[in-house]
Amino acid sequence: MRLDGKGAIVTGAASGFGAGIAMKFVAEGANVIIADIDGEAADRVAAELVASSGRAVHACRVDVADGASMAALAAFARGRIGDVDILVNNAGVTHLPEAMESVSEEDFDRVLAVNAKSVYLAARHFVPDMKARGSGAILNVASTGGISPRPRLCWYNASKGWMITATRSMAVELAPFGVRVNAINPVAGDTPLLKSFMGEDTPEVRARFIATIPLGRFSTPEDMGNAACFLCSDEATMITGVALDVDGGRCI
Repeated sequence: MRLDGKGAIVTGAASGFGAGIAMKFVAEGANVIIADIDGEAADRVAAELVASSGRAVHACRVDVADGASMAALAAFARGRIGDVDILVNNAGVTHLPEAMESVSEEDFDRVLAVNAKSVYLAARHFVPDMKARGSGAILNVASTGGISPRPRLCWYNASKGWMITATRSMAVELAPFGVRVNAINPVAGDTPLLKSFMGEDTPEVRARFIATIPLGRFSTPEDMGNAACFLCSDEATMITGVALDVDGGRCI
């Protein structure tokens, strides 16, 4: 129960890493909001967590790249869980693997809006209350692509590098207010985004990808949940501004 009584929001929590983080947070005693652009999937995950844990878990449809939608999420949170002690900026998208100059302007704008602008909007709507209370933990889910870029994912890599720099900048600015900001850098996992990263999902492509990971497997939602729980818990009160590789050794 390392997060007992904490109010937490996890964006993009209706699937993949976000669902794994939300599941771990609920198991550790947090009051969690499943925030996702897919409202039906968010409702379904919340219901499953309620059934398995007996705790109150809430679902909210949100577009993390839209200011009005993020403002509505903040209002929803105040009415359901009160103070937001933990905010996980997990929602993310990618473009398909292709030459950097071939990525459409529409895809570029979408990647930067969801992966970068969302962190800015979250800061606008949640940081003031954290500063006023003198406490809070923000976790940005970045990527190994932000520190060890893969070819043909140029603008996705750049958006995650932006997120890592934003994490460090936020940490320095918010430390005097008692607010910690960290990031995790997952390697690819068996999530809905995997096919987009690889271009195609075949046993041969998977084998080539896994061969680049020293521990010999994809990351899992449970891996991300465990790392996120530690960084957002009181066990990590002296840790801020880090981007923790959760990558099976890929970036060594």
